[in-house]
Amino acid sequence: MKSPIAIALGLLISAPTLANDAEIEALKARIDALEKEQQQQQQAEAADDNGITLGGAVRFQYSYEEYDDDNGDRGGDFDFDTFRLDANGSIGDLTLSAQYRWYQYMDVLHHAWVGYDFSDQHNGKVGVTQVPFGILPYASHSFFFSSNFYTGLEDDYDMGLNYQFKNQNNQLDIAFYKNDEQGGLDGYVSDRSARYSYDIVGVRLADEGIYDAPGLEAGETNTFNLRYAHTFDLSDVQLELGASGQYGQLEIDNNMDGDHQAAAVHGIINYKAWNVQLQVTGYEYDVDGMDVDQMVVGAYAFYDSIPAEALSYTANVSYNLPVSLGPISNLTFYNDYTLMTDKPQSLDDTFMNVTGVSITAGGLFTYVDFVVAENQPFIGGTLVGDGGTNQRLNINFGYYF
Repeated sequence: MKSPIAIALGLLISAPTLANDAEIEALKARIDALEKEQQQQQQAEAADDNGITLGGAVRFQYSYEEYDDDNGDRGGDFDFDTFRLDANGSIGDLTLSAQYRWYQYMDVLHHAWVGYDFSDQHNGKVGVTQVPFGILPYASHSFFFSSNFYTGLEDDYDMGLNYQFKNQNNQLDIAFYKNDEQGGLDGYVSDRSARYSYDIVGVRLADEGIYDAPGLEAGETNTFNLRYAHTFDLSDVQLELGASGQYGQLEIDNNMDGDHQAAAVHGIINYKAWNVQLQVTGYEYDVDGMDVDQMVVGAYAFYDSIPAEALSYTANVSYNLPVSLGPISNLTFYNDYTLMTDKPQSLDDTFMNVTGVSITAGGLFTYVDFVVAENQPFIGGTLVGDGGTNQRLNINFGYYF
């Protein structure tokens, strides 16, 4: 259908044979009015596209833990997990995203950033953003992530600057993080363990317990990240190969210094309904003048210990199955496996195997996970432990709005 402006222009072109000069001037005035109306309409539509959209989720969890006698005697526990609010949108040329979470035991900022698209392929962000490292957005399919999450090398969020170049087959991420999301060693927070993602908060001293608050506090600072991934389209198979590097400093009490570094290579294979994730990761923390075997991390309102260095191997597979079972529209079956080795001082290896299914039913999303693990946080152990093999059945479900 032609626009009113196009019709008016047609009349104007034929006007010399149909009307006098006064009529031509009247048509010109009408065209000007129509152009103004159209401009106002476009501005109104653009305003509708701008603005912030609010959303969120509320999640609950059932867990049966065979390593916890009290939990087993009760037949497991059913608890509130998380309530969260999300804000996403744009104002003018800027994009914005933020998320805040409330747990039973803490409330935390998950992320908050402002971004700008320099072009269709180049964008930048500033604020608390996801660190570009390894398989993105997650090197896992389950609720429990991989063991890398508990060392701060999966789904980690810090305060800094991100640049990304992305086209059909290539993605390059360059980032600089001044400190963690709480402001580092001197951040103005009452509890450095109350955070969503794991970060270094101290050096574990020989006379301290695994879960003690650190006597020698530390924080990550001036960290650089570089990640590159290339996607190959091979008939029915899509293959992504990538590499990541991370290097930064440690700021430590008593005028001490240190540094940390990590690297990973990964591969992702997508074949029809199948997804395979493979990753090898290595990291190391060094403190000047000290022989350090363990570092202190903080997250979820408690302190824990991790090896000062380690290698990890991740191998995950999933199968996506669209269904029509009442409200259920999709099932994703998966098995995620992580092995962590080469820890200092002959610390025992860690492994975690998660077999499960995620269920989509409208706004309801559910994880059903059966976990078998050894020396794994939240599965009856710790990454610096020497415990036995433990099992946990976990059902986490939430409504997203």
